[in-house]
Amino acid sequence: MKTRTLLAAALITAASGLPAAADDAPAHPTLAIGAAAPDFDLPGVDGRTHPLKEYAAARVLVIVFTCNHCPTAQAYEERIQKLSDDFAPKGATLVAISPNDPKAVRLDELGYTDLGDSLEEMEIRARERHFTFPYLYDGETQAVAHLYGPTATPHVFVFDRDRKLRFAGRVDDGENPAKITVSDARDAIAAVLAGQPVPVEKTKVFGCSIKWAEKKSWLAEGEKKWAQEEVALTPIDAAGLKALTANDSGKLRVVNVWATWCGPCQVEFPDLITVYRMYRGRGLELATVSADPLEKSAPVLAFLKEQRASGRNHIFDKADPYALIDPVDPKWQGELPHTVVVAPGGRVVYRSEGAFDPLALRKAIVGYYGRYYHSVAGQ
Repeated sequence: MKTRTLLAAALITAASGLPAAADDAPAHPTLAIGAAAPDFDLPGVDGRTHPLKEYAAARVLVIVFTCNHCPTAQAYEERIQKLSDDFAPKGATLVAISPNDPKAVRLDELGYTDLGDSLEEMEIRARERHFTFPYLYDGETQAVAHLYGPTATPHVFVFDRDRKLRFAGRVDDGENPAKITVSDARDAIAAVLAGQPVPVEKTKVFGCSIKWAEKKSWLAEGEKKWAQEEVALTPIDAAGLKALTANDSGKLRVVNVWATWCGPCQVEFPDLITVYRMYRGRGLELATVSADPLEKSAPVLAFLKEQRASGRNHIFDKADPYALIDPVDPKWQGELPHTVVVAPGGRVVYRSEGAFDPLALRKAIVGYYGRYYHSVAGQ
């Protein structure tokens, strides 16, 4: 509420043309041009701890606050790597820092990613993207982020040899590489290396807001909302199962077959709900099918309510479990659990016979939807 009040006050002040009062200052002000680089000593994806002094030999130090989950940050990953590649031979060192508290990120904020912002997930992203620059984690205390004051991801800070801030702002002016007209960070690094004034010392940045620890209350709001959603169970016959995977809904659909007596089914079910909450904002549908006998509907529904499974839930209406196999998936051999991700028109984009790998499932879904708000290919 305080944040919303401050924002409203700032908008009123801006409209009036009056100077902002001290109380209207940002909660996490951005480091001023000319300020010294604040010290840090942070864990990295390589398993080591990295202090600021480790980079003392660099002629220019580039600190980029970025993260895993933000689609804008993901759109800039290759460009950040290229900045490191292009300027490292000239004496500039680039260090990326994730400022986000993973516990302050709601599941429905993760619709464009397969990975969250924990250190473990940062390690996966760095390995998959072949990052050659240090990727450090500040999410535990956010002490470093408080000192530097990034406002969105990515946010670039360029320091000279004396570790005085010479530039703070965006990488460039276009999330879509085809539309870039100004490469602010690149121009700033080149100028500092050449001993020249930086053309533009400070710019606004555009991207996902920093997930400060005080945003954890948003998670509770999400959990409260999900807890209030209706959980229902309806019988389904073979024809209905065929319609599920034929998928004429126009949306991507996850179909999961499970049973109350199946241990792996119950173990993976929370991950299934997590995936649904992550991507439902992009139109993902979840349909669960219980292979329990119809007379077991009560315990099936009780389990679904416990899991807050507010998607589409069915129980097969025949006592013969073999009768549900082919209607769901002709390639399925019958082991539980079984999961398919079906595109509109019935094309299977992911299949797991037995327990699914949560990361593989998320990758399949993000691979279908895309990772960015805008095409990075100019389309």
